[in-house]
Amino acid sequence: MNFVTGGTGLLGSHLLFDLLSRGEKIRALKRPSSNIEQVRKVFSYYTPEADDLFNQIEWVDGDVLDFYSLKEALEGIDQVYHCAAIVSFDAKKRAQIIQDNVNGTANLVNACLEQRIKKYCHVSSIAAIGKSEISGPITEEGLWQNSKNKSAYSISKHLSEMEVWRGTAEGLNAVIVNPSIILGPGNWNSGSSKIFSTIYGGLRFYTKGVIGYVDVRDVSKAMIMLMKSDSSSERFIVSSENLSYEYVLKTIALNLGIKIPDIYARKWVSEIAWRIYKLKGLAFNKPALLSRENARTAHKSSYYSHQKLIDHLDFKFIPIEQSIKEISRLFLNEFK
Repeated sequence: MNFVTGGTGLLGSHLLFDLLSRGEKIRALKRPSSNIEQVRKVFSYYTPEADDLFNQIEWVDGDVLDFYSLKEALEGIDQVYHCAAIVSFDAKKRAQIIQDNVNGTANLVNACLEQRIKKYCHVSSIAAIGKSEISGPITEEGLWQNSKNKSAYSISKHLSEMEVWRGTAEGLNAVIVNPSIILGPGNWNSGSSKIFSTIYGGLRFYTKGVIGYVDVRDVSKAMIMLMKSDSSSERFIVSSENLSYEYVLKTIALNLGIKIPDIYARKWVSEIAWRIYKLKGLAFNKPALLSRENARTAHKSSYYSHQKLIDHLDFKFIPIEQSIKEISRLFLNEFK
């Protein structure tokens, strides 16, 4: 039986769908306040039998910050997929993001060790991978480098990986996936899915930085394949293509049938913008829509290699242009 944390999120809901479609049994952790109907909605994007699959999930209330609830929830479980994490760039929550993501991972790793779980898959991020010492795309060998410019999210993912490596040293059979920016249909008002509603709302600005992108279905597929493989104590970059923000934003706009972003936001514009958004956030007691880290990252070019995953699993990625086209169609079906 499989245990999934973060099942109501973008990646988690797709993972639940893929596992259930394979006929596997699932126990999914949720908070009492979680909106599980979002999962049913994601299922409906891919099958007319969404209700039948959804009703097969065994939901359990709990929290990754509560070790004892995790230990109890893992009774009878063979495999664990850890997708839960706070994804935020709110400066006011910096300490909480790091503490909760790291402690939640540590608790789950410890519970897995106590319950003798057969295999564990940890969802990290390319944000936890440092620059490679050799020239060329960044690989899994890239070493983490501390920097005052690192976001709380990046730091939390790096430290969470350290907890997994500690677990492997104590006998845990584990693999780590490091996805790039995940594109997929889900809650259009949060996470990376929000990029579609933001552009649909008339986003005018673009930057020319480069980063990796991947379809959410590919991340889920890679996780399942790695859990079925003999891979252990390894991490894998899961990224389809390295593309410019300009290309991705304009491609989404074209597929949504709206005016493409046509104003280049130079670095100095971005530096002013994040400060303005920070002041607005403080004035209205809301998270800033643009953080310092996001503004600066948007002008950087980082290229990531997916060769290790391809070599290990003979993996084939969905082209990002195709991904954007399909996600845009689902978005328009709801809002046009």
